[in-house]
Amino acid sequence: MWWVYALLSAAFASLTAIFAKIGVKNMDTDLATAIRTVVILLLAWGLALFKGVVPSIQSLSKQNWLFLMLSGCATGCSWIFYFKALQAGKVSQVAPVDKLSLALTILLSVIFLGETLTLKTAIGALLIIGGTVVLIL
Repeated sequence: MWWVYALLSAAFASLTAIFAKIGVKNMDTDLATAIRTVVILLLAWGLALFKGVVPSIQSLSKQNWLFLMLSGCATGCSWIFYFKALQAGKVSQVAPVDKLSLALTILLSVIFLGETLTLKTAIGALLIIGGTVVLIL
């Protein structure tokens, strides 16, 4: 089932790029990021309330809190720079560079999470990097 969620994530990420490019036209990208964040905040908390999982917040560990906050900071920085890049560049060039995060994530998962780097995964990451270079040139 994970792959269905991953495909839906990819589809919505694609729409994010298109909608954001149109949305940041003639406006400050930091304001655009702030507006987007409020929408996501409402959606995420609405879903958590709907599912009834909010009370389980008490069971989160300090490590959960720390790494979720770090993840939130990283997400915020990613969005801020993504919107600035979209405003200045073409979606067809910005999106592939942004997706270099996949190759970087593979490397970081090996370094920090101890995941195994298989030949297939390494070749895939190199192909992503190569494809990105082709698309931005």
